[in-house]
Amino acid sequence: MNAAHISRKERSGTPTPLSLLFQNKRIIYLIGFILLFLLFITPVLRLIFISFKQDGSLSLAHYTTVLSEKSTWITVKNTLIIVGGSTFISLFLGVLTAWLMAYVNIKHKKWMQIFIFFPFIIPSYITTLAWVQLFSKNGIVQSVLQFISHELSAPNLYSVGGIIFVLGISHYPLVYLLTVNVFRKIPRELEQAAQVSGANKKHILFKLVLPLALPGIVGGGFLAFLSNLDNFGIPAFLGIPANIRVLSTYIYEQVVGFGPSAFSRAAVLSVILAVIAGFGMLAQWFIMRKGKITETTTIDSEPRILLSPMKRRAVEAAIWIFLLFTSFIPFISMAASSFIKAYGLPFHPDNLSLKSYHYLLFNDPRTYSAMSTSVKLALITTAVCLFIGTAIAYIRHKHPNSITKWMEGMVTVPYALPGTIFALSMIFTWMQPIQGWNPGIYGTIWIMVIAYLTRFLILQVRSSLTAFSQIDPSIEEAAQTSGASGMVKWRKILLPLLFPGLISGALLVFLTALTELTVSSLLWSSGNETIGVMIFNFEQAGYTSYSSALSSIIVFAIFAGGISFMQLEKTWARRVLKAR
Repeated sequence: MNAAHISRKERSGTPTPLSLLFQNKRIIYLIGFILLFLLFITPVLRLIFISFKQDGSLSLAHYTTVLSEKSTWITVKNTLIIVGGSTFISLFLGVLTAWLMAYVNIKHKKWMQIFIFFPFIIPSYITTLAWVQLFSKNGIVQSVLQFISHELSAPNLYSVGGIIFVLGISHYPLVYLLTVNVFRKIPRELEQAAQVSGANKKHILFKLVLPLALPGIVGGGFLAFLSNLDNFGIPAFLGIPANIRVLSTYIYEQVVGFGPSAFSRAAVLSVILAVIAGFGMLAQWFIMRKGKITETTTIDSEPRILLSPMKRRAVEAAIWIFLLFTSFIPFISMAASSFIKAYGLPFHPDNLSLKSYHYLLFNDPRTYSAMSTSVKLALITTAVCLFIGTAIAYIRHKHPNSITKWMEGMVTVPYALPGTIFALSMIFTWMQPIQGWNPGIYGTIWIMVIAYLTRFLILQVRSSLTAFSQIDPSIEEAAQTSGASGMVKWRKILLPLLFPGLISGALLVFLTALTELTVSSLLWSSGNETIGVMIFNFEQAGYTSYSSALSSIIVFAIFAGGISFMQLEKTWARRVLKAR
C-alpha cells in the first residue's frame, strides 16, 4: 500500500508552496530578469560610470586626457590594422576551406576537419608559442630557408605582420564552422539552372554561391573580428616584447601599473574598445540586412565539383600541406624545443634534456598550484553552468517570447564583450558592490569564479538549446500525459536524450575555463595563478623552455581529454540510447 502511495505521489506531484510559486510565470520572469540584470549588465554599466567619474562627480576629464595622448591613437591604429588584417586572413582561409570541403570531391574530409579545428581548440597563447618556436633562429623554417640559401631568413613574428598572421590562423576555423554547412544548404537546382542559362563556373561562384552563403560568411567573419579584437594572448606574447600595443594589452598595462588614475584610464580605453566592437556589430547588421537567404532545410553533403583523379590528388596534397603546416608542425616544433637544455641551442641529441619537465613537475610547487587552481575553477564553472545554463535553455525553449529572448541576450553580453573589458568590469563591481561595503572578494579566487561563471554561462545555454531543439516535443507531452512528475520526466526521459548535447556544452565550458588567460590576467592574485597566467609569466620572464614544456603538457592533456570524451560519447550512444 505504501509503495503504491509513493508511486501515485511520484506521478502526480503534490503541490508545495515552492512549486506553486514556480507556477506563477510572471514572478519567475521578474526574479530571473532582475538577477540576470544585476549579474550580467550592472558590471558593464558600472565600468562606463567609472570612466566618467572624477572626485565624486561626473566629468569628461579622463576622456579628454586619454584622447589627447598620442599613444592612445597609435594604439587604436595598431588595433584596427591588426584586427582588420587578421579578420581578412580568417575570412579568406575559412571561406576557402569551407568551399573546398562542401563542394569538391576530395577524400578524408573527416580527418581534414579535425586538423582544421586544431588552432581553435588549442589556447591562442600556446599556439603563439608554437609559432614562435617554429620561426625561431634554430627552428624548422629557418633551417629550411638556410638550406635553400644562406641569404634567406625566417620572418620576424614579433611584429605587426606576425601578430596578424597568428591571429588569422588561430581564428579561421570560426569562419569555416559557420560557413561550411551554409554552402551545403544552397539549393543545387539554382546552380544547375544557372549553368543551363549559360553561366560559367566563375560567374556562378561569385554571383550566386557566395552571395547566398553571405549569412554564414558574415557571421563567421564577425566572430573572427570579435575574437581578434578580444584576444590578449597573441598580442601580449608577440607585441609587448616588440613594444607594439593594442587596446587589450594597453588596458592590461594600465591596470597592472597601479597609477593614480589607472582604473579610470583603463575604463576609458575599455569604452573605446567596446565602441570598435559596436561598429563591427553594426557593419554585420548592415551587410546582413542587404543579404538574401535562400537555402534548403537539409544539408547536402554530396560534392558538386568532380575533379579528375590527378587534379583531386593535387588539391588534396595542397590542403594537407597547409593543414600540417598550420595545425601540426608548430606544435611539434614547440614540443621539441621543450627538450632543449637552454633556449637558443640547436636541436641536437647532445642538447636534449628533460630538465624543464623535471623542474616544473618536481621543483616548482607553483606548477601544481596553477594546475589545481585551473582545474578547480573549471570544475566549479562547469558544474554551475551545466545546471543553470540548462535551466535557462529549457525556459527559453519552452517559452520563446520576448522576455526570455531578453534574458538570453543579457547572458550573452559578458561573452560578447572583449575579455579585458569584462575583467575590468568585474573589478569595479566586486571591489565595492554597494557603497561602503567591501565583501573581500577582489584579490581572491572567488572573483575569478564569479567572472568565469558569468562569462561562460552562455556557452552552456547555447549548447543546451541545441540539444532541446533536437528532441521531438511529443516525447515530453507523452510523458506528461502518462502522469510522470517533473523529476521522473527529466530523470528517465529527457536527460538520457539530452546527455550528449549537454556534455558537449559542459566540455566546451570546461576546456575554455581551464585554459583561460584574458580575464585571469587582470583578476589573478598571488597563490591563485592559473595555467594560462603561469605560462604568460614564464614567457615574460624569459623562461621560454619552461613555458614550452608546460604548454606541451597542456596540449597533451587536451588531446587525451578529447579522445576520452569521444569514447564516452560512443559508449553512451551504444549502451544507453540503444537500450532504450
